[in-house]
Amino acid sequence: MLAIFDYKAGNQTSVHRALEHLGIPNEITNDPAKLDRAKGIIFPGVGAAGQAMEELESGGLDEVIKKLIAQKKPVLGICVGCQILLDYSEENDTKALEVIPGECRLFNPSWVDYEDIQIRVPHMGWNQVELIKECELFEGIDPDADFYFVHSYYPAPKEEFVIGTTRYGIDFCSVHGRRGLWAVQFHPEKSGRPGLKMLSNFYKFCQEASDAE
Repeated sequence: MLAIFDYKAGNQTSVHRALEHLGIPNEITNDPAKLDRAKGIIFPGVGAAGQAMEELESGGLDEVIKKLIAQKKPVLGICVGCQILLDYSEENDTKALEVIPGECRLFNPSWVDYEDIQIRVPHMGWNQVELIKECELFEGIDPDADFYFVHSYYPAPKEEFVIGTTRYGIDFCSVHGRRGLWAVQFHPEKSGRPGLKMLSNFYKFCQEASDAE
């Protein structure tokens, strides 16, 4: 089973429906025992970083997720769940989970796109990911595939944790982490077939990691 981490940050239902479509057993939960028993955890979220961290800290869930990550439990962070794995977010001047070194920054609306037109903030719509490193999440996915983004802030982790980048005004990090701890700025659950394939790849990794224990 995959656990969809419930910390009241929204978007859990969309992830649940995508996994149900794929036939992947899953449960939306914030029960530490269930999170511990799960083969892997999806850490989703929409909304503001400050509000998300307040919810995590109020129930001690910040320490729960950090403990599970330290124990090498496979984790996939999505959108806000991707951003608050870093040290800090400019959004709400938020101290985050400090799992991955780096910070989350606001897009500058003075930046321009390929046609020299100023970008709009938030970044909303379909865009591609250029892989900097090989990543199991992208196995079997067309390199030209588009993924769905909606965000005003972007991750800026330490360079060694950058896995993939996307162009929007600048080449920003859209995938970061390490093997078994991945974070994506886009929404795989809203990204059609490529996104569903990514979720399947994550589950496959979790199964193999669990069998190897």
